[in-house]
Amino acid sequence: MTQSIRDRADTIATFRWVSVHLMEMLARWVPSTPELEVKILFGRHIWEFAQHGDALGRRTAELRAPLHFSLAPAKTYAAVLEELAQVKGTAERVHGLYQAIMPDLEARYHRYLTDTNPLLDEPSVRIIDRILADLTRLRADAAETLGQRSDLLMADPKWLERLRTRALEVASFVALRSGSVAEVV
Repeated sequence: MTQSIRDRADTIATFRWVSVHLMEMLARWVPSTPELEVKILFGRHIWEFAQHGDALGRRTAELRAPLHFSLAPAKTYAAVLEELAQVKGTAERVHGLYQAIMPDLEARYHRYLTDTNPLLDEPSVRIIDRILADLTRLRADAAETLGQRSDLLMADPKWLERLRTRALEVASFVALRSGSVAEVV
């Protein structure tokens, strides 16, 4: 289905909101994470999510929305992100972000690329392609860190699967502004 410019702006604004949320979450986690390797991982990735949020925010203005427009996701998706933000254990933080939320986010970016017109929406496609390459690298960084810290075992491994499942169950994570009509990621 062809998306209107407003619907594309809403989707990009939702991706921006998620990027900013993840950046802020990592920033809150750094001081309370005792493992130096993980603290460094989170610190480096704060900057990456900030870059994603900035690029997506500039794109919203090109799509006739305000500069750096952010749109909160569907409440069910925001609740999944908030559950992750509230975890205290380092293992849960790392596994939850890099093995549940980021793969889900990557799938949503891929779905956007599949559903958009690559000619009419080329700037969004370019931004998302760069973000996807970054997310692949960030997940590899996390896997390397976990390889160095074999002590980072989750207290409840089923929690990760529940988090992953809850994220996947949110089919449309974009809460379109009124007046939007297209199907979204």
